[in-house]
Amino acid sequence: MSEESVDRSEGFGERLLGLLLDRARLMPPQLIAPLIAEEVARFGGRDVSILLQDYAQELLVPLPGRQLHVSQPEPVDASPAGRAFLRAEIVEVPQAHGVRMYLPLLDGSDQVGVMTLTLDTVGDDDRRLLGRLAGLVADMLVTKNAYTDQFFLARRREPMSVSAEIQWSLLPPLTMSIPQVSVAGILEPAYRVAGDSFDYALNDDILHIAVIDAMGHGLDAAVMATVAIGAYRHARRVFVSLAEKYAFMDDAVSRQFGPDHFVTAQLMHLNTATGELELVNAGHPAPLLIRDGQVLQQLESATTLPVGFGGEAPRIRQHMLQRGDRVLCYTDGIIDEHVNGGEPFGEERLIRCVNRLGEDPSEGARADLRRLSHTLKRERGGRTSDDATLFMIEWRGGAADHLAVLD
Repeated sequence: MSEESVDRSEGFGERLLGLLLDRARLMPPQLIAPLIAEEVARFGGRDVSILLQDYAQELLVPLPGRQLHVSQPEPVDASPAGRAFLRAEIVEVPQAHGVRMYLPLLDGSDQVGVMTLTLDTVGDDDRRLLGRLAGLVADMLVTKNAYTDQFFLARRREPMSVSAEIQWSLLPPLTMSIPQVSVAGILEPAYRVAGDSFDYALNDDILHIAVIDAMGHGLDAAVMATVAIGAYRHARRVFVSLAEKYAFMDDAVSRQFGPDHFVTAQLMHLNTATGELELVNAGHPAPLLIRDGQVLQQLESATTLPVGFGGEAPRIRQHMLQRGDRVLCYTDGIIDEHVNGGEPFGEERLIRCVNRLGEDPSEGARADLRRLSHTLKRERGGRTSDDATLFMIEWRGGAADHLAVLD
């Protein structure tokens, strides 16, 4: 096709999205909402709301803003907004005077929230354009979140401890999904978490994962977790092997806090092309391997001393995953919580809960992990006296090269 024959004229959709792109760099956070409402009104949309997930992952909370329709928070469970959020798909609800649309706000594959609006009628062109608009809005919210407290304040539903503030600022996105693999994590109690954390990074075909639990409670535990994660990230960006990552974290924690402090950890490398998983277990509960919705086994490995104790070079265990396998990591706050009669909740109860949820159709790793977290909390009588973290990896294999090829 010759250069002269390519149509470069600006269509309606390009003008609509282009205005947001052109202004995004200089847009103050408080002006995002009015601009979005104005953009939606250009093709007949009205009553625009932006709903953000609260930190406990129970509600979708309306973002206040000029020209936005601010309603009551909507439950993630059993609401159209919740379905759009958990399934990452557009939900449409007919109303007396139009159609209410719920569009997931996805930054990459991390669910930021939901944008809702009403149109008189909805066609395929509307769905395509609004889906792209929602993606752009999500990117803007994430970008602007780095230098404003407005979105944080909307998501926070109760006072948050200083240690929890530190831990939430330390986390990567709670979810990540590409064709080969997806991950999801959740922290409890959301507003008082201290020593638990996780981190991950996808570098070429290797997914790097760390799940940690710093000893103690409160601010001391949060500071120790911060040092451990910071050392892990530094080692990940310098070294290659799991053994070197462990040694670097061990040295950083012991030098900073002395011999009486420690961090339990699981460090993993997952080859997203082959399913080969390397595991170092430093005093942590063994992860569960889930296949076809049921726990197949614990992924055992020779236990290495916790980080900070100056242990010898860790022993690395290799496992081969099958397509569709899930690996569930958890901290001891999940199984050590005392239930009726004073007994610890225990691994057997955890496995039973996983298997029971596995009998229902899967809605994806993020939605399934959230259901599991809330189920476990109910089974523990609503108590979470210690930090309780869940982190799930789902390996699907295959390739993503087709995404780099234009149709």
